[in-house]
Amino acid sequence: MRNKGLITTLTIIIAVICGYHLFLTYISNGVQDKAVVYATTGGKLNELKRQHYLDSVWRAPVFGPLTYRQVRESQLGEGLDLKGGMHVTLEVSPVEIVRAMSGNSKDPAFNTALAQAQEAQKVNSSTPFTTLFAQDYQRLAPSKPLATIFANTTNKSRGIDINSTNQKVIAAINKEVEEAIDRSFNILRTRVDKFGVNQPSIQRVKGTGRLQIELPGVDNPERVRKLLQGQAKLEFWEVWTQQEVGPYLVQLDQALAAKEKAEAAAKTPAAAGAPVAASATAAAGDTTSLAAQLAKKNPAAKGAGADSAAASQKVGPLARLLTMPGRLGVALRDTARMNALLHSPEAKAILPPNLALLWSVKPTVVDRQEYLELNPIKKTRDGQAPVAGEVVADARQDYDQSGHPEVSMSMNPSGAKKWQRMTAANIGRQVGIVLDDYVYSDPVVQGEIAGGNTSISGNFSIEEAQDLANVLKAGKLPAPTRIVEEAVVGPSLGKEAINQGLYSSLAGLLIIMAFMAAYYGRAGLVADAALLFNMFLILGVLAAFQTALTLPGIAGLILVIASSVDANVLIFERIREELNHGHNLPDAINAGYSRAFSAIFDSNVTTMLIAVILGFFGTGPVQNFAITLGIGVLTSFLSAVFVSRLIIEALVKGKEISKISFSTFLSRNLFQNVNFDIVGKRKIAYAFSTTVIVIGFVLMYLQGGPNLGVDFTGGRAYVIDFNKNMVASDVADVLRPAFKGAGIEVKQYGADSRLRVTTSYLATDESPTADKQVRATLLRGLTPFGTTDKNIVSSSKVGATIADDIKRTSVLSLGLTLLGIFVYVLFRFEKWQYSMAAVIALFHDALLVIASYPIARAFGLNYEMDQIFVAAVLSVIGFSMNDTVVIYDRVREYLRENPKLTFAQVVNPALNSTFSRTMITFTTVFLVVLVLYIFGGETLRSFSFAMMIGIIFGTYSSLFIATPIILDTYGKKEERERLAAGEDVVDLTGGTPKLSRSTVS
Repeated sequence: MRNKGLITTLTIIIAVICGYHLFLTYISNGVQDKAVVYATTGGKLNELKRQHYLDSVWRAPVFGPLTYRQVRESQLGEGLDLKGGMHVTLEVSPVEIVRAMSGNSKDPAFNTALAQAQEAQKVNSSTPFTTLFAQDYQRLAPSKPLATIFANTTNKSRGIDINSTNQKVIAAINKEVEEAIDRSFNILRTRVDKFGVNQPSIQRVKGTGRLQIELPGVDNPERVRKLLQGQAKLEFWEVWTQQEVGPYLVQLDQALAAKEKAEAAAKTPAAAGAPVAASATAAAGDTTSLAAQLAKKNPAAKGAGADSAAASQKVGPLARLLTMPGRLGVALRDTARMNALLHSPEAKAILPPNLALLWSVKPTVVDRQEYLELNPIKKTRDGQAPVAGEVVADARQDYDQSGHPEVSMSMNPSGAKKWQRMTAANIGRQVGIVLDDYVYSDPVVQGEIAGGNTSISGNFSIEEAQDLANVLKAGKLPAPTRIVEEAVVGPSLGKEAINQGLYSSLAGLLIIMAFMAAYYGRAGLVADAALLFNMFLILGVLAAFQTALTLPGIAGLILVIASSVDANVLIFERIREELNHGHNLPDAINAGYSRAFSAIFDSNVTTMLIAVILGFFGTGPVQNFAITLGIGVLTSFLSAVFVSRLIIEALVKGKEISKISFSTFLSRNLFQNVNFDIVGKRKIAYAFSTTVIVIGFVLMYLQGGPNLGVDFTGGRAYVIDFNKNMVASDVADVLRPAFKGAGIEVKQYGADSRLRVTTSYLATDESPTADKQVRATLLRGLTPFGTTDKNIVSSSKVGATIADDIKRTSVLSLGLTLLGIFVYVLFRFEKWQYSMAAVIALFHDALLVIASYPIARAFGLNYEMDQIFVAAVLSVIGFSMNDTVVIYDRVREYLRENPKLTFAQVVNPALNSTFSRTMITFTTVFLVVLVLYIFGGETLRSFSFAMMIGIIFGTYSSLFIATPIILDTYGKKEERERLAAGEDVVDLTGGTPKLSRSTVS
């Protein structure tokens, strides 16, 4: 093997990296287990205590110098379907942005165009809203430029004037919409971080105005909806000095200390004498020290030391938490305790009504400890900020005269007047810039600011200045968000999913390992070792890239297990062929790996192509499936082609050569000298496939169309646990009147007590009230069964625009996959007939999988076609293409080694010589998918059913469809031309050439 040393070194490095990240996952899980033990009392888990424990060790070393935060960032996470939680897709509405840029124009054509563009986007979501708006406006008012609507004072800084062309106006609007999406992303990211859940995530969906958010473990979906959809509120407030608020905080600390003493005395009445009096004296004396401490805390004080640990034990509850050096702040882990104190009855009685203590948005690190600052905001009598964010005309990151980053802000005329009054009254004092009740900055006013143009300087980095500019622009234009897709998974379903994923993975792995050992003997054990190494690599890479593992990801993992074995099957079957031809073992091993390489390489490239397309166009679970599949393709190639060879070559060079075997008594003579006339039966196969496809699509028509899931139709779905066995048809009959004739489907979901209700009721209504209305209607309809909101263990919603996108990207994914395979096969095999036959066979496989669904439905198996179904179809295409490429590769090999042969004469020998590999691969993959079907749970039932059907027909098509089509379109023509030229034609039967003028028909 060439470059053996380099490959060995790289493999060791990759293995060490993967092992490191998996070990960090083990450490992180250990910390979380300790948190659960700490927070569990009497068998009940206190979530607040658990989170407090994790917060307290967030920056504490847990493995050498690594803190829990660093360890946590390298952990292999679990998706929402495994741990429970909420997935939300939000769409930033451009309508209000366009309306605000127009100055809330009353122009009839403008408002009609806005309304029509909104409706058009529901059925044409791939076209940007601004494009639809421009088209509608130009149709309604062809002689009236957009500049007449948008040329105003506010838009002057955006380059729009009365002479601007429509294209220039639309470009400015697009830029503003894009910036609004970025602002929404930053604002929502801050809100998400405040939920207090582990590993929240937020990301932009490329090419759209959508944001995807995942919040593991949330138990109040309604609160999430409210916070995520709320519009950003930017305000400018006056700020109290710490000396001004100090007396109130001292008084509050004294009151809390007295309450603490009273509670302690009540718990220990026998010891309520001298010790308590002593503590009272200590507490009273030390709250005076709090006043001194507060007097030191001012904006200019930096690096002032915190009170010693001994002193902190003598002060009151408030002072014990205010430990931030030089500022009024608390350790990040103590924010929940401080909130409890600030919301106590004592705080409400003592703190003045015009004082609001607001947290800073980001923590400050001092001596490796994270602190959050408390900002004393001066509230007004009516609760309205002196200057609201709507007055900000523009804000941008700039540079001061010294070249340091600063923020430049301008205001509209009314805002400039308010700002001038506010700054004049607060020279030398701070002004708080507050967004969503969090303080982003509190600059000191240097002087009265007239005209509204303001420079905000400080020790900013460029990124910090850009972030502050985005915050200031958050109030400039409204950018409301609406939930267009949502999924809520209860913790009980998550735990069940973990068990199902674990059982199906282990069962699939054990079945394949047992099969390989039984079929290939000691070589099979080597393949098993490479397979375990491959699993290790996949999980390690997933952890290194911080990819959460989901149920579809586990499905991808199981398929990778099967495809990893396929590479070893190819190699071992080649080695057995070489041994049968009389080669010694070392030569047979070398020839086996060399001859199998091209087929393995080609099949891996086609599978990777599918993974890339799914990863690019897919979202959520489909994307996770694609990532796992893609990583698995790379690691499988490494483990099967290189790692297994290193092991076998080491055994051959050692004393174990006599013990290496590539067969057992079960497989020694199996599939030997196979000689089927496969292509001779191709016309029967064509007729059979056509019949099955026609039957399937006729049944689909009679059943009212395909059984599409919520992903494709839009609507809502609920999984309900009734805690008793239920009949789906009975529940459906009760629910239909409640939903007023809207589409509804009820079916079993795993256990007999659990049903899944899908409805199109108010499917096109994406207002926040629609979700509540549908849920209330569902619960009202289920009243006869005693069902409450607690019985709903999961729910999902897909808006009409999202459903339209999913349908479009699904068709596009399928088309691009077939196109990519056509191009690659053409590149590798240099004849378009090979590409055409492959694409026809793959399209044939997809049609058969689709046709199988209505056929299964006729027999009572009701499976939906959803995003996971699309992933299954593309996986089937990948599996079928792997089979086909192996046969193509053998045909190419025969033709290269025997130039006098024609395609027609090698096709049957090629099919027969690869028949053993085809059947072994079919058996291993089918067994694994069967395990997934049985143990994988309801979420993956449709996926595994499609895969089982696809594996059967994919194997069948590689034998009876793909290669025979080449014979019909190219092979016969080639043979006729060569016979006409008087050339001898050689027929290869069983791998041995002999002269013949006969041909297949």
